[in-house]
Amino acid sequence: MNNPYIPFPSEILEVIRHTQKEYTFRMAYTGEVKPGQFFEVSVPKYGEAPISVSGIGPGFVDLTIRRVGRVTNEVFETYAGQSLLLRGPYGNGFDVELYRDGETVVVAGGTGVSPVRGVISALSKMDNAKDKYAITGFRSPSDMLFRDDLEAWEKRLNLILTVDGAPEGYAGNVGLVTKYIADLPLRDPASAKAIVVGPPPMMKFTIIELKKKGFADENITVSYERKMCCGLGKCGHCRVNDTYVCLDGPVFNYVDARTMMD
Repeated sequence: MNNPYIPFPSEILEVIRHTQKEYTFRMAYTGEVKPGQFFEVSVPKYGEAPISVSGIGPGFVDLTIRRVGRVTNEVFETYAGQSLLLRGPYGNGFDVELYRDGETVVVAGGTGVSPVRGVISALSKMDNAKDKYAITGFRSPSDMLFRDDLEAWEKRLNLILTVDGAPEGYAGNVGLVTKYIADLPLRDPASAKAIVVGPPPMMKFTIIELKKKGFADENITVSYERKMCCGLGKCGHCRVNDTYVCLDGPVFNYVDARTMMD
């Protein structure tokens, strides 16, 4: 029987650079995993950090990591052919089949695009992809992640790609993701489904705009990655009232998550 406290070694199959601070580490892994779940990535003597799954394929998972602290700094010193220690996957993920029928809107900002990358890719391959919308926002053009995916999504579904700010002469959309929700040409917002992932302020105001548009609370799903630490519900870092985000989430129906986001 596997001990959930003991990590297992996973070979780094490939390292994909997106920005100066954000890389995707393609890790060897065979097993069940869903978009929205996460792994604990550890480096001996430095600690561990929860990292969302940003891609799933035969024999691998993608973990997109931003260089922001002691553990992730050390991870960036590890390259293809070497190994990292993983625990997981943990938490609830997205059930892509819930979004097969009808209209769906995914709104994601910054690194929040990582946990929904697999969802958007799946939506883009559905027969009714023209009923699917994705609004993705980044701080600037140089901060964009998954550029090849963005190009592919744009051809298959309704993608709105925007940046908070850009240098003079930039030809793309400029503005917050919330700016584009009101004008979405939805046939029936009351029955449409939405997924929202990103920084807490962005999520808060995105949900406000979705509700103005006519979305029902029960049709909104969020990924709420609040201070997760151990992944097993033991340390209490991610506890909000009686909810442990690492166990009960990080993917929640908004009806259950709205009190946590106040």
